[in-house]
Order: sequence, then C-alpha cells, then structure tokens
Amino acid sequence: MDLSGKIAVVTGAGQGIGEGSALRLAEAGAAVVCVDINPTTLDETVKMIRGNAGEAVGVSADVSTREGNREWVRRACAEYGRIDVLHANAGVTLLGRVEDFSDETWDHLHDLNLKGVYLGIKEVLPVMRAAGGGSVVITASVLGLVGDPDLPAYGATKGGLRSMCRSLAVAYGPENIRFNTVCPGDVETPGLKDYFDFQPDPEAARRSITAQYPMRRFASPRDVGNAVAFLASDDASYITGTDIVVDGGILAKVY
Repeated sequence: MDLSGKIAVVTGAGQGIGEGSALRLAEAGAAVVCVDINPTTLDETVKMIRGNAGEAVGVSADVSTREGNREWVRRACAEYGRIDVLHANAGVTLLGRVEDFSDETWDHLHDLNLKGVYLGIKEVLPVMRAAGGGSVVITASVLGLVGDPDLPAYGATKGGLRSMCRSLAVAYGPENIRFNTVCPGDVETPGLKDYFDFQPDPEAARRSITAQYPMRRFASPRDVGNAVAFLASDDASYITGTDIVVDGGILAKVY
C-alpha cells in the first residue's frame, strides 16, 4: 500500500482511531494533515509522525462547523496544493438510553458525527475534483449494522454515515472519487474506556465482551488504520460504496 506523494487529511487525529490512521498513512508515504479540536493531543500525533521520519502538519479545528472544515481544507491546499485522501473520522460517543438524552445533547452528537462529515465532504469535493479524483474513508461502526441498548444516538449516526456513503459513491464515481466506510467493532480507545466505566462492573464487562470476540481481543487503532490505508491506496481503486468491517469476527457469530 504505497501512498508516496499522496496528501491525506485525517479528522479526529489527536487520539484513538484517528491517531492510528494518521500514523499508518504517514508510514505508507502520505503527507498527513492532522485535524483535531484538541491542540495538545493534535501536536502529539504530529510529533510522532515526524519522529518516524514522516511528514505532517496539524490543524486545530472544530469539524462540526462549516468554518472548521473550510479551515483544514484551506490549510491543506496552502501546504500541499491538493487533497487525495480524506479519512472523515472525528466523532464522539453518547452513552445512555433514548429517554436519558436532552435534545441538545442528541443534536451535538449528530452535529459532529454525521453533519460534520457531510460538511467536510462538501468542502473537499471541489479539491478532489480538480485533482482528478480521490478517496474518502468514513469511520462508521458495527453499530451502524447492529444495535446496542446503551448507544442508540451513536448507532443512529453511524447508520446514517453508511447510507450517505453509498449515495456519494454512486454520485461521484464518474469523477473518480471513491467513498467507503470502515466499521470497527470495539477498539482500544479512550471512548472504549468510557463505555466500560459506564458499566456497573467495568472489569467484569471488559472480560465478558472480550470473550465474545472470536479473536479474544479488541482492535488496536492500527488495525483500523491498516484498513484505511488500503482503501486510500490505488490497490483499492475499484472499491467504492461499501463497508470494510474490522471487528475480529464478532458479527460472524450467531449468538
């Protein structure tokens, strides 16, 4: 998966899946524009990439807003002149049952997880079109395919991303712009820790859920980054409008 000469943008690059993706894309040869609302964690990701002889710049921006998305597009074009790859990854998790949420909390989650992706894609499309094509990889989730009683708002956004991805793939395939999702299961991220901390017995919950995975472990951010790098590369040039499920086999189980 040679990405030498390609310019990639990763949103939510300050930690978790975004960090793992940014590191993996840089390792494959891409120059990476790392985007995150948290400048401290963002700087750490940029430093790690540069420390491994990769090329990266950081952009602190709120991708739930039109202005935030315009800022990272502007910076990427100013630095490199084009954008070949977008990993639209930034998102948050909201734990609880539907009746537990305020309307404002529900709206905030959708503004970042779903609307934020739409805004970023809308801004980057003219840039990719001018470059003759590109690859957009969207972080969805297995919870866009199945349900979790404690994550209805999160699952709703991830299902929406999968559906939007298919429509975009059909619309922009003639312009050589590909759209795919990665759908991870549980990944060792701060969000996963929050999920277990929400349970009555976090350690027992972790053991129980780990045991349900055929591979008996959770994904690492790099596991997801490997799938992102593949979809970003020319090796995936005929793959669009689909999901790559990175779940250690959990959805293959009958019970």
